[in-house]
Amino acid sequence: MQEHAHSEHRHVFAQGARDGIPIGLGYFAVAFSLGISAKAAGLDPLQAFIASLLTIASAGEYAAFTLIAAGASYLEMAAVIFITNCRYILMSCAMSQRLDPETSTGHRIGMGAFITDEIFGASISREGYLVPAYTYGLASTSVLPWALGTMFGVIAGNILPSSVVTALSVSIFGMFIAIIVPPSKKDPVVLSAVLFSFLLSWLSGKIPLLSSVSEGTRIMVLTVIIASAAALLFPVKEAADEE
Repeated sequence: MQEHAHSEHRHVFAQGARDGIPIGLGYFAVAFSLGISAKAAGLDPLQAFIASLLTIASAGEYAAFTLIAAGASYLEMAAVIFITNCRYILMSCAMSQRLDPETSTGHRIGMGAFITDEIFGASISREGYLVPAYTYGLASTSVLPWALGTMFGVIAGNILPSSVVTALSVSIFGMFIAIIVPPSKKDPVVLSAVLFSFLLSWLSGKIPLLSSVSEGTRIMVLTVIIASAAALLFPVKEAADEE
């Protein structure tokens, strides 16, 4: 019986590893652009590799590299990354509802450590109880390409001409634009929040009193204020509420 269980777990892990390959390829491309930002922040290839391997979050890492370049404090960096990655708490809660009650605390922590938007989406789409082996399989073929992509981005930034590096550094903004445009086109509230964020971010750097505050603190405060205001003024209606 135990041997059959181990065989089943190996099979599920292999499924996850297979499904994680296209995720890993996409991660490598995105992380390469992120590596350019890491290079601009003064990180060497090994530091960038470790940062990506431990963080596994595009927005969180970009915020971290931006704050490093701005000379922000560790406290500011921790606060901004926490706020940026708060969505993973919600994903963890959603996944916990799909776990077998007998799932150990160690496996729960392990699955939570590897949650990304794509790994969450692939895991939660499976029927029945979520099996830790599947999530580990997804991570086995996607997390390493993410870290390697960041490392090679730093290496490329050290080799390529400055004009090419400048062009590549813009690609990370293209990734974030690609993330916000689809929901903005569907929901006017999201579009208003995005535009308002742009405006307040620009104003905060121009107003004398606010511009003297560190960039990390400004990002943190604006994120909390705008997100809280949008949630309070325009709460998402559940199906039950609409009925």
